[in-house]
Amino acid sequence: HHFIVHTLSFLSPIHTPLKPIAKKNQTPNFFLSLVHTHQDSTQMPSSKFEPNDDILDFVIKKANGLKGLVDTSLENIPNQCIQPKDQRLEKSQIDNQESIPTIDLSNFDDLSVEKSIQEAASKWGFFQIINHGIPIEVLDDLKEAGHKFFELPSEEKVKYNKESYNASESVLMFWSAIGEKDEKVLEWRDGIRHGCNPQNDSNLWPPQTRNQVLEYQKWAIPLVKKLLEVLLKGLNVNEIDESLEPLLMGDMAININYYPPCPNPSIVIGFRRHCDISSITLLLQDDTGGLYIQGTKGDNWIHVNPIKGALAVNIGNSLQIMSNDRYKSIEHCVAVDSSRARISVPLFVKPSPNSVIGPFPQILKDGEKSVYKHVLFSDYWDHYFSKRPSGKASLDFAKI
Repeated sequence: HHFIVHTLSFLSPIHTPLKPIAKKNQTPNFFLSLVHTHQDSTQMPSSKFEPNDDILDFVIKKANGLKGLVDTSLENIPNQCIQPKDQRLEKSQIDNQESIPTIDLSNFDDLSVEKSIQEAASKWGFFQIINHGIPIEVLDDLKEAGHKFFELPSEEKVKYNKESYNASESVLMFWSAIGEKDEKVLEWRDGIRHGCNPQNDSNLWPPQTRNQVLEYQKWAIPLVKKLLEVLLKGLNVNEIDESLEPLLMGDMAININYYPPCPNPSIVIGFRRHCDISSITLLLQDDTGGLYIQGTKGDNWIHVNPIKGALAVNIGNSLQIMSNDRYKSIEHCVAVDSSRARISVPLFVKPSPNSVIGPFPQILKDGEKSVYKHVLFSDYWDHYFSKRPSGKASLDFAKI
């Protein structure tokens, strides 16, 4: 079963109600293979990887993941993990002169803080926040839970593989392999998605992550709403009322991404360059580093330096469309480390599937020309996942 799914960052990640979009007679560029393995002795996942084994079968079907691959004392990177040169991150592209803003939210209601958030969203599309009110223990517990889950034996994890799923699936493990049918290249990342919608049943989540994700969600969602209120104020939209809530935050998911160490990190990528489809994404990263955003010069990449206790915030394509390009959704990617596993936890905040997204009327009332038409979010979602990874070009679908 091959489906298209947001990893990041569903950026990244993980990028989120997942929706299969493979059309009849069409092989999607980006696929996710999720195959249920029955829990009996004949089907137990094998944890030994032989050079001639089918890597997609070993990593995905048997739920060994990239983590399981590394644990086989891997010395040479399998071909199916070697990225084409144009998808790698070269040292020469890294720009150490620039850095994204860090905004202190201690006085969240100050006009100067609001202005800093709005300016960062329009100049960079990416910024970090400190003193945001979420206790450091909540963040540390969540990262620790990620390690506990991904370090489980594959026979424990395989139960979160789904043979088929619907858009409101509560929990899902996923991997990302990009390319044409016989040339798929795996990104160096294992992921699990927790759907945070009211109808979802957190009892189905892994016991290793359940309480930590629920606790984080309790703190993070009010913070997200407040950030969105400030961003909307900059667009002359003065409150998030009942009609705007489904449009901006009708659908949420918390992914945990696990990037195992790699013996040759320069030829793989943890997450290819992409934009998020969300309204906004709130990202917790550990102190390993490796997240890069596209710089203002085009082909330069800027490291999002880990700051203890900070969260990163980035604008997604949906809010860029709603803001009529005032706010920027920026391409980002993840490089991996040779000795340390990296954990990142994106909270994707997205329109509900039946929302119609387009520029806010408040922006256009003084005669500003609309850059985008109004589109059904589920149609845009289908388009976004038909071409992976989805960079800035995926905005063209909504352009007039």
